[in-house]
Amino acid sequence: MTLRIMRHTLILVCMFVFLAGPAQAESVRKALSQESVLEEVQKRGTLRVGFSTFKPWAMKDKEGQFIGFEIDVARALAEDMGVEPEFVPTKWSGIIPALLTGKFDIIIGGMGIRPQRNLKVNFSIPYDNSGMSIVAHKQVAPDCDELEDFNKSSVTVAARIGTTAAQAAQKHLPKATLRLFDDEAQALQELMTKRAHALVANQPLPEQQALKHQEQLYLPLDGETFTTEPIGFAVRKGDFDFLNFLDNWIRVKKAEGWLQDRHDYWFTTLDWEDRVQ
Repeated sequence: MTLRIMRHTLILVCMFVFLAGPAQAESVRKALSQESVLEEVQKRGTLRVGFSTFKPWAMKDKEGQFIGFEIDVARALAEDMGVEPEFVPTKWSGIIPALLTGKFDIIIGGMGIRPQRNLKVNFSIPYDNSGMSIVAHKQVAPDCDELEDFNKSSVTVAARIGTTAAQAAQKHLPKATLRLFDDEAQALQELMTKRAHALVANQPLPEQQALKHQEQLYLPLDGETFTTEPIGFAVRKGDFDFLNFLDNWIRVKKAEGWLQDRHDYWFTTLDWEDRVQ
């Protein structure tokens, strides 16, 4: 019996026993709540977090520990749930299938809320916003200041496979040759070795790389993004208790200013760079 059928059956039973009395209704309410991942996580004592490494969202420090914006978010979420975070690094191209098969409880990985993804998973309300930016090599692609300058068959653009960056490159630069890689480090290496004219990635990676490699790289669009997308937690469908908790957790952390503080530290400074391998 699928989770959806079980839930519908329990709802019908709940309606029936409600007429019988509060004791029976309470027992059904408990049965429904026990299906939630929220209940499972609290019983287990750990929140299993699926993510993929890319700076500054998630990466390893010099001691081999994961740090980054998403890591801070996951640790704070787990702490407020009264459990420990368990990090499960996963290739981005397979991260949604891994969630659906139960490899972890939630994706906290800078995932853009997209209709196609929403067909497979449920998203929380946005806890951050991002957008696509482009960074180019000064020698290979000099004096390009518009997106259309890269929309040519002679131009090679690098991006990470399975990401909205790859989708954005395909949509906005359909004439360019698109080369896809498993992670941003490989895509950036392609750009630095002049085998690609430009790299398309989520903000702030292009901006930070242009700042770090000022002699080789530059921002063609004056640092502006050419798309905007909300970022949310992804969970399996049908679990409304867990989703309700996540939505309200985000509202509280926004109201407290905590999410903005963490965003500013990881995305508008390089104060964290000496901590990274």
